[in-house]
Amino acid sequence: MSRDKIDIKDVTPKTFNPKTHKGNQDRFNPSNRIYVRESKGTFQKLRRYGAWFLLALFMLTPWIPYGERQAILLDIGNQQFNFFGTTLYPQDLTLLALLFMVAAFGLFFITTFLGRIWCGYLCPQTVWTFMFIWFEEKLEGSANKRRKQDSNKLTLPLAWKKTLKHLAWLAISLATGITFVGYFVPVGTLLIDFFTFNSNFWPAFWVLFFAGCTYANAGWMRSIVCLHMCPYARFQSAMFDKDTFIVGYHAQRGESRGPRSRKADPKALNLGDCIDCDLCVQVCPTGIDIRDGLQYECINCGACIDACNKTMDRMGYQKGLINYTTEHRLSGNGTKVMRPKLLGYGAVLLLMIGLFFAQVAAVDPAGLTVIRDRNQLFRTNSDGLTENTYTLKVINKTQQQQEYSLDVTGLTDVTWYGRKTVQVEPGEVLNLPLSLGADPQQLDSPVTTIQFILRDNGDFSIEVESRFIKKL
Repeated sequence: MSRDKIDIKDVTPKTFNPKTHKGNQDRFNPSNRIYVRESKGTFQKLRRYGAWFLLALFMLTPWIPYGERQAILLDIGNQQFNFFGTTLYPQDLTLLALLFMVAAFGLFFITTFLGRIWCGYLCPQTVWTFMFIWFEEKLEGSANKRRKQDSNKLTLPLAWKKTLKHLAWLAISLATGITFVGYFVPVGTLLIDFFTFNSNFWPAFWVLFFAGCTYANAGWMRSIVCLHMCPYARFQSAMFDKDTFIVGYHAQRGESRGPRSRKADPKALNLGDCIDCDLCVQVCPTGIDIRDGLQYECINCGACIDACNKTMDRMGYQKGLINYTTEHRLSGNGTKVMRPKLLGYGAVLLLMIGLFFAQVAAVDPAGLTVIRDRNQLFRTNSDGLTENTYTLKVINKTQQQQEYSLDVTGLTDVTWYGRKTVQVEPGEVLNLPLSLGADPQQLDSPVTTIQFILRDNGDFSIEVESRFIKKL
């Protein structure tokens, strides 16, 4: 049996002292609230700028016009998914499956390489949580002030501040709900109808539903979502290895911990560089102590890194006591970036991206569906010809009006009863009934395979197979 064992460290939360703010609150108890202290620094600027960019992209995209409609409109009711100049239909949704595969393997790749960087910088839960915390700080004060206020009796000024805070949260939540539903319903009409109380039940319901979820998740639940509800925190360890970049504390340099004056020599006091200020705990949005080692609750946001670097700078010590590192580097070994697992995820990711763009390139600008009349397989008309009836569905997937011509192959001297040229509006599905007539003496078998051909004014054409049936 191998003697290699995984190091186990007791990270059971210490008893929390509300007077000194030392120790951790029980982060496994959803009833305990984490008061997150503001943190400033390089990584928080990066997180903040990235969050504002993604938030602006989310909020503004539904308002981008393209032709007579918004650029991106996922019209589920009409089964049309409009992306700028292209309209996709349910038969094109293999693209969605490929897109999910790209997203999944992209997440696997980035997690293996940089840990939970998605959670710390890009996850909507993190973005909205930090935004809500910003309003909390501006209206109620710093984390220590909020903690003290909440432990005392509620006063009228504090009640007014809390009311303003919740109104701001509700306004952001409502804007989020309207924007999200605006990807599925024309956002301009949705906005007017919602505030004039003319909206239909389901759009209004989903706006309020997603607004409520945003308000609850970012305002009240926060770390509970990350610790107890998000499955990503649970299965991420399957993608981690000892070369994955994580937020880590250099215990060999930091221990033993202890307070001291700036001028004191830590070596003379038999102390490490950690002054045990607990700022790394106070700024953590999930309430963990990174000095206890790797924990699944850590979302790699880097808040503790910025807080610790400021402390090290004030003390005159070298920065980086807490930084982005790997388990191998923490143990004094080298980090191997290019490794089989990461290369494997990268190769599959590139393959999925290639397949996705190949599928995008293969999407036809028009579609044709042929439906035979099953109530009457054939009939003999007044000219003595055997006649079959069909319904053709012509789909214009572009954002411009198109003219299409129709033809059929597989029959000799066929007679076409119906229109052979049609004009189809953008995104329209045109139902075209028609009949084909053929001399039964020229039909070699009871069932003849035929092809309907749809052509536009350019080089595009599409063929759809069907059957022509005669009397035995």
